Amino acid sequence: MQVYKYMDVGTAKVTEEEMGGIKHHLLDCLEPNESCDAVTFKTLALEAMGEIYQNNHIPIICGGTGFYIQAVTRDIDFTEEDDSNIREEITRFYENFGEDALFERLKEIDPESTLIIPKQNIKRVIRAIEFYELHHKKISDHNKEQQKRETPYNLAYFVLNRDRSLLYEKIDKRVDIMVENGLVDEVKDLISKYPYDSQSGLYNAIGYKEIIDYLNGEYDFERAVYLIKQNSRHYAKRQVTFFKRERYADFIDIDSISPKEAEEYVLNVLKDKKII
Repeated sequence: MQVYKYMDVGTAKVTEEEMGGIKHHLLDCLEPNESCDAVTFKTLALEAMGEIYQNNHIPIICGGTGFYIQAVTRDIDFTEEDDSNIREEITRFYENFGEDALFERLKEIDPESTLIIPKQNIKRVIRAIEFYELHHKKISDHNKEQQKRETPYNLAYFVLNRDRSLLYEKIDKRVDIMVENGLVDEVKDLISKYPYDSQSGLYNAIGYKEIIDYLNGEYDFERAVYLIKQNSRHYAKRQVTFFKRERYADFIDIDSISPKEAEEYVLNVLKDKKII
C-alpha cells in the first residue's frame, strides 16, 4: 500500500530518515483512487530492478505481500484477459448485498482462496470470483500451478518470523501509534478528495477502510481501532501461512537471535550464493 501517494500514516510509510540515504523504489507511484494489482506491481518492480542493475547494485524486495513478491521472483505468468461485464456484475452484487455475501460467494467456488485473501480486500475478492467466472477454474489452482515455476534469479529469500503473541502485541502498538500520528485526519482528507471506488487502494487498505466506515457512522471509534488491530493480525497470520508454502523461503526466528546475528546469517547466505 506504500505505492499510493498521500497514504502515509496508515501504511507506516518509510521516512527519509529511515531510508538512510538509500534510494527506495515503488513509493508514491499511484494515486489513492487507482488500483495496484499483482500485474501492476510486477511491472513497476521490474522497471525498478532494471534501473538498480544498471547502477551495478543488487535489488532487495522488502515487504509482506507474499503473492506480489512471488509474482516478481517467479516471473509469474498472468492471464491478462478480463471481462468488464463480469466485473461489473460482481461489483453490483457486492454493492447490493455487502462484504459478507461477496466473501461467501467466493467461499462457495474457491474456499482455499478465502484462507489467503482477506474478506476486507474487496478488490482481490472480486478478482478471484471474476477469474473463476472467466476461466471456469479456481484462481487458487492457477496460483498453485504458477508457484511450481522455478525462479529465474539467483534468489535469497528471507522471512523474519517471531512469537505470535509478541507479533500481535507489536501490531496493536503500531496501530495505536498510527492513531496518535493522525490517521483519522489523513483519512478525512483523502476521502474528501477521492470519491468511493470499490477497486481503489484507498477504499481497500486495512486501517483506511475501518476509519472510513467509522466516519460513515457504521460503528464508533473504539470499534474502528479494534477492527484495524484485528484485521491486521488476521493479515499477519495469512502472511505466515503463505510464506510457509514458499519453498524458497528461509525463516529466521528473530526472537532467538540478535539483530547482529541475523545480519551475519543473511550476509553469509548471500556470500554462499555468490550474490555478494
